[in-house]
Amino acid sequence: MAEDQKKPTATRDGFGKALVALGEQNRDVVVLSADLTESVRAHWFKEKYPDRFVSHGVAEQDMIGAAAGLALSGKVPFACTFGAFASGRAWDQVRVSVAYMNLNVNIVGSHGGISVGGDGATHQALEEISLMRILPHMTIVVPADADEAYKATIQAAGIEGPVYMRLGRAKVPYLEYKEPFRIGKAITLTEGGDISIIACGHMVPKALEASKSLENKGIKTRVINLHTPKPIDKDTILKAARETGAVLTVEEHTVAGGMGSAVAEVLVEEAPVPMKLMGMKDRFGASGEPDELYEYFGLATGDIEKEAEQLYKRKKG
Repeated sequence: MAEDQKKPTATRDGFGKALVALGEQNRDVVVLSADLTESVRAHWFKEKYPDRFVSHGVAEQDMIGAAAGLALSGKVPFACTFGAFASGRAWDQVRVSVAYMNLNVNIVGSHGGISVGGDGATHQALEEISLMRILPHMTIVVPADADEAYKATIQAAGIEGPVYMRLGRAKVPYLEYKEPFRIGKAITLTEGGDISIIACGHMVPKALEASKSLENKGIKTRVINLHTPKPIDKDTILKAARETGAVLTVEEHTVAGGMGSAVAEVLVEEAPVPMKLMGMKDRFGASGEPDELYEYFGLATGDIEKEAEQLYKRKKG
């Protein structure tokens, strides 16, 4: 990777670049936007392939219905808007027109989590993983960096059935790991044996930062990037729980029904261990700079470190 490409980049940018690449590879790829074309980085595709782009205005339900029709006609649609609108305003259309018929519709929700910042609570999607996860057939991907977003977009085009992908507005650092990115397969970033930290999206780099501080205190953590909350990688989760004996989940999302809940569902049935879920606790978001909001809602690196220490002590009895 070139030096300039290593600079922190928003996951939405990785998605936008992948759309252009897909457009060149496959003429059946079409893109639909709900009045947020530049915000979701779909304008790069629009500029290059205007005949395969449709703007639906502020009409998310119409966009999802049209995407379903395009999928039935053999196209590979990517329907893009903010996650709060894709999961909220259009949920009935996603459920009945897309998931029920198991159509290859890729729904892309940008501006997920409190890191959206100044747009505030109405635009900060904090429930969409829960809402999409309960739908049969739905695959859910939460890339941790722009490179993962690029690869996830390319792979999503070939998945049978619907895909929901959560993107962010804030710039995040690139991750370095040797494992290939594959939808449905978690990535183990560190191999510690004292406690597991399972994170997704913007929380992955923060989990890695916390891991370094914990190691200085003699606590060796296993950090896992669970970029696909559904279908969930049970094998990696169970292995981590059995080998470390404690699991901390971290997500920029409500803890009710989100990624942490998905992990808990796996562990409670097959490998119960001391566990803690970090995320939004029955609250809406707020306006502010991303780092300010992480601090305010208890999702900063220091908060992860503190919760991991407490969980490790609980594990040791």
